[in-house]
Amino acid sequence: MLRVENVNHAPVEFSAALLNKFADLVSRYPEGRQKSALLPVLHETQAELGWLSVPAMDKVAAYLKIEPIEVYEVASFYTMYFLRPQGKYMLEVCRTGPCCLVGAEKIMDHIEQKLGVKEGDVTADGLFSWRGVECLAACGFGPVLQIGPEYTFYENLTTELVDKLISDLKAKANN
Repeated sequence: MLRVENVNHAPVEFSAALLNKFADLVSRYPEGRQKSALLPVLHETQAELGWLSVPAMDKVAAYLKIEPIEVYEVASFYTMYFLRPQGKYMLEVCRTGPCCLVGAEKIMDHIEQKLGVKEGDVTADGLFSWRGVECLAACGFGPVLQIGPEYTFYENLTTELVDKLISDLKAKANN
């Protein structure tokens, strides 16, 4: 079941630039196989809107001429798609065994305290969200963090490095 809580479901309009990207993506697949473009179309939609609301997913379904449930199934399955608003910067900490053995849980606790929000929530200024994620494929360099939307990658995390990253992002956002 698609679960989106406490969210305004206002109508969505896609920009002309986004629609052009959709057309390019769909053109890469044989006629009648436009559903094959669903993942990249969702990525582009999320990049423009920041997350995938039900109206946005419905509009994607209409564009691709597929049923809305087909979009919901994909968007709710993959963790890279956000079904509720996120902060401008998404901090994702690897929470699998190797990273936890070297302090990932300590890093996640520190981020929660530093930002003052629980996992999945957004800071009051709208700048930050954070969450634990599955393996980021750097097991020998944990704990590991990636920061979206660019998905810059950081290894061998310490609480001091996390503090510096958050401070730098705040400064960047205020410029």
